[in-house]
Amino acid sequence: MKIAIYGQKLEKYNVVYLYKFLKYVFSNSIEIYVEKYFLSILNSFKEFCKLDLPSFSCCEEIKNFDLMFTFGGDGTILSAITFVKDSKLPIVGVNTGNLGFLATFSKDVFIKNIDNIFNKKLNLIPRSLLKLKTSKNNLNKLFNFALNEIVVFREKTVSMITIDVFIDGEFLTSYWSDGLIISTPTGSTGYSLSCGGPIISPDNNNFLLTPISPHNLFSRPLVISDNKSIHLKIHSRVKYYSLSIDTRLISLKKENELDIIKAPFRIYIYEEDKNTYYKTLREKLLWGMDKRN
Repeated sequence: MKIAIYGQKLEKYNVVYLYKFLKYVFSNSIEIYVEKYFLSILNSFKEFCKLDLPSFSCCEEIKNFDLMFTFGGDGTILSAITFVKDSKLPIVGVNTGNLGFLATFSKDVFIKNIDNIFNKKLNLIPRSLLKLKTSKNNLNKLFNFALNEIVVFREKTVSMITIDVFIDGEFLTSYWSDGLIISTPTGSTGYSLSCGGPIISPDNNNFLLTPISPHNLFSRPLVISDNKSIHLKIHSRVKYYSLSIDTRLISLKKENELDIIKAPFRIYIYEEDKNTYYKTLREKLLWGMDKRN
């Protein structure tokens, strides 16, 4: 069995969990590769500096692996999918961050469930993605897929931007706002939620359009089927607007129009058998914490 490990940082108090994990891996003769930057972080701790661990730096090097383990929060998983891409490599997210809607394994639960994880006695949850294409910019150098959301928002101006939205070629509306969020059901608990968007469970086949601080008084978040195509035209008082694709941020000239469709592949994430999406919502959003409950 071959596994990959990915992370963006490692706090000292989390070293003990990762050390226990590596000890298990070595004792079971499992091949392990660590993302190049994360390996440099591990080597800064005395517990890991003497370990001779091979590294990887691109998706092709882990294409035929069995599992990827991420140590961090949801942002770490969002960054990890740029390595996973369409390989169908399952992700096990260990939550050493804050919220953890995607990274559902707490550190203690993760250690207790190591056997079940490697025996794949868990729930494998498929997650849909967005695919982006621009009219004038070549995004080949950028991973143009999003697990959470694609966001268009103003840049270098306090003025609103205007976003013309077309669904399957039919004009929907023009949003006068600070920006617009197009999210998957997975992303409905992210930026969209903080802008008043609804929560959509990940087994739904939908896109969600959520305006950011709209000046149109009757603009509301809109849920549409994910078999639709979305076309955006952006108007701004300045030459550029900002575009975020999950954790990646770029600037585009306002002449760039955007086309968004459902990606032709999915990302697969393992979760604990006892852990359901609704249980995660209750715990992370503190539902039922009212003393009257």
